[in-house]
Amino acid sequence: MSVAVTMFNGGRGAASIARGMLSTPGVGLSLVVNGYDNGQSTGALRRYLPGMLGPSDFRKNLLLHLDPADPAQAALTTVLEHRLPPGTTPAGLTEVIDAVAARRGRFAALPEEASALVAGHLRAFARRLAAAPHGFDLADCALGNLVFAGAYLRLGRDFNAAVDACARAFGSPVRLLNVTNGENAFLVALRRDGTLLADEADIVAPRDQRRPQAAITDLFLLPEPVGGRRRAQLEASPPEWARDDLLRERAEVTPNPRALEAIMTADLIVYGPGTPHSSLLPSYLTPGVADAVARSRAAAKVFVVNTRDDHDSRGLSAPDLVDRTLTYLGDPGNRRRLVTHVLSHHGPDVPAVPRGVLGRGEWAGARWLTADLEDPGRPGAHHGRRTADALLAIRDEAALAGAR
Repeated sequence: MSVAVTMFNGGRGAASIARGMLSTPGVGLSLVVNGYDNGQSTGALRRYLPGMLGPSDFRKNLLLHLDPADPAQAALTTVLEHRLPPGTTPAGLTEVIDAVAARRGRFAALPEEASALVAGHLRAFARRLAAAPHGFDLADCALGNLVFAGAYLRLGRDFNAAVDACARAFGSPVRLLNVTNGENAFLVALRRDGTLLADEADIVAPRDQRRPQAAITDLFLLPEPVGGRRRAQLEASPPEWARDDLLRERAEVTPNPRALEAIMTADLIVYGPGTPHSSLLPSYLTPGVADAVARSRAAAKVFVVNTRDDHDSRGLSAPDLVDRTLTYLGDPGNRRRLVTHVLSHHGPDVPAVPRGVLGRGEWAGARWLTADLEDPGRPGAHHGRRTADALLAIRDEAALAGAR
């Protein structure tokens, strides 16, 4: 019997769980991701190609199935992860593209069809760079991000079509879906003390967020980045005024129908681990997502707690993180049963779980379960197969209970 699993995730936070699902016979995996990444070279790429969402988290999810022990798959990994060195010129990029097309050097083991597709996308970006050479520095840019950018240009600046094209080029068995229809938007946040976090990179930057006034209280999607003057105006305003202004300025985004369909036809929905404010919670702001979860046939809708605190969630307990998910889904009391179960690692360093919650085995109407989920060889990461097995067991038990 096949099991359709749909997981909300970011870039790497849920990668081990996704790999665990992929290694399980009979599981079909859909990943729902957003494109608000705006850090470093990704932010530079978005500024260079106005209207384009951030490809980084999608690129990272194309690595899930690739085995470094297989030469062809290792070469595909190299394409996705290779960073262009400082001083790379457009001519230097052309040399890299020629090596990809001819399958030379580090790209020698590339499958022929993949090399042709990847080189075609890269050449489309190189043509854009030749026509407008100023405003973009190739240094430290992931080659895989340029593959996405080239596909975006070739396909009429359709970001979701570019995601599909790159998934085909790299042979991904995952149904990789942008949560929206591809409308451009920029993520900003407010802290309790009124400090504005002007982009996604600022949200995940290390800071002492254990102080109550440093906690992130609000997320917004805006149609344009916040410039220096606007940032100064917002930070000079009382927090409640800044909040109202940002709400009035928010971007209009629409849901990707294929993402909604994947949610509604899932047998298991997973709210994956990762950086909540930068990667996960923004997806739940998408209109239609909460309704799709509520209407889903999924027997279990499971929130997976991180095995470690992230920079953007320090000072928040595990129940706090569940509450924030429900709030951004528009169901703070969980009356619609958008979360049926919570699964957390029982180690000492996870976001705090109050003893009363563990004693009751329940929070906000969701059943709270614990298990040994951390990978002993990679502290802070979930053990992929063990966590996948636990999630599928929750689904099986819930499906059996529902059939009685």
